[in-house]
Amino acid sequence: MNLSELRAEPPRGPEAPGCRNGLDEPPGNWSGGVYGAQCPVQDVGKNWAALLILAVIAVTVTGNLLVILAVSLEKKLQNATNYFLMSLAVADMLLGILVMPVSMVTILYDYVWPLPSDLCPIWIYLDVLFSTASIMHLCAISLDRYIAIRNPIHHSRFNSHTKARLKIMAVWTISVGISMPIPVLGLRDHSKVFKDGSCLLTDNSFVLVGSFVAFFVPLTIMIVTYFLTINALQNEATLCLDQLVPRPKWSTTFTLSFLPQTSLSSEKLFRRSISREAGGRGSSGGVGGSLFGRRTMQSISNEQKASKVLGVVFLLFVVMWCPFFITNVLVVVCDPAVCDPSLMGGLLNVFVWVGYLSSAVNPLVYTLFNKTYRAAFLRYVRCRYWPEKKPLQLILVNTIPPLAYSSTQMPLGDIGRPRNGAGLCSQKKEVSLPGPEGDGTHRVRGESCV
Repeated sequence: MNLSELRAEPPRGPEAPGCRNGLDEPPGNWSGGVYGAQCPVQDVGKNWAALLILAVIAVTVTGNLLVILAVSLEKKLQNATNYFLMSLAVADMLLGILVMPVSMVTILYDYVWPLPSDLCPIWIYLDVLFSTASIMHLCAISLDRYIAIRNPIHHSRFNSHTKARLKIMAVWTISVGISMPIPVLGLRDHSKVFKDGSCLLTDNSFVLVGSFVAFFVPLTIMIVTYFLTINALQNEATLCLDQLVPRPKWSTTFTLSFLPQTSLSSEKLFRRSISREAGGRGSSGGVGGSLFGRRTMQSISNEQKASKVLGVVFLLFVVMWCPFFITNVLVVVCDPAVCDPSLMGGLLNVFVWVGYLSSAVNPLVYTLFNKTYRAAFLRYVRCRYWPEKKPLQLILVNTIPPLAYSSTQMPLGDIGRPRNGAGLCSQKKEVSLPGPEGDGTHRVRGESCV
């Protein structure tokens, strides 16, 4: 009886050809959890599993393709962090194209490798490569943002598009270096990647070291730098608020009220509060500092929003991949008499697909938390790849322009006094305002002047 005959007839029990009960071998798997597989009771269950896997593959490929298009076409998204996210989307999309379908086929064949034997180490290599690249991208994003916040001048000087591409190339180089021993050893010696007809890594030392180098170490770096970034943003926000709202020694408040009688305008009430330190700066410096402070607060707010989105991505990645790698380490270090090999193998089979699912949820996170991504995705699904150009609109605002005032040029006592018989004057421009009788008068705190 050859292999094709075995595949033509579905297994009828745990002792059928091609099935294993998982008790004669220690489970341990880097690339897809094929140890300890139980024979399916009926084919209907496998069909439903295949349908669910196809849905995951479709969402993974489509969603990450939309992310790649969005970063490539949207000017607002073309920055260092989004370049990393686009490269991460490339890794996730390739995982959905090259790795997930083969893993689905092995499930349909009861984890017996149905393809040419030389493709087995290549498939494991691609699986390890893309999974490692995902965690390395997230680690690089966390490090890059922390450096940008702690040393913004140095970071902005060297943070061009070319530098971002070089960092991404470094991430891929590290990922390739970690996973390259798999095809090198597997193509030379098939016993390194085959066991009882299943395609999997059999070198427990490589599984153990690889799990720490490719997952736990970058995971630790990512978590530490992320919380350091959050702490640095909070400190900067506190410092910026202290500079934006200083404690004045004395303040002067005055109110200008205008009641124009025109058909296109209504009553306006302008209130201004001028606060300054005794012997301090003029109003021009204060306004400039205020505007600078507002811009700084806006940038800090944007960084905090980005940190929340990335925090969700980090959390989902950790929650979805940690069970697999923890179980992967346990099956190597745990005594089979203590850890049931059949149970551990079944857990690996489930946890590896939970990890694969993380590649599908990232685009959903971007859609929920970022309106630029959301708007771009909605256009792309309608085959509109360029933003619509809105026609120029002339907006007429029927308001009275604010009066130019400088505390160093006009004392408060002279606010209501006209100069040279004209209306109220300032250094920048002259304004004449109609009074309630339309005779060209205006009132300041109830006092009129002509």
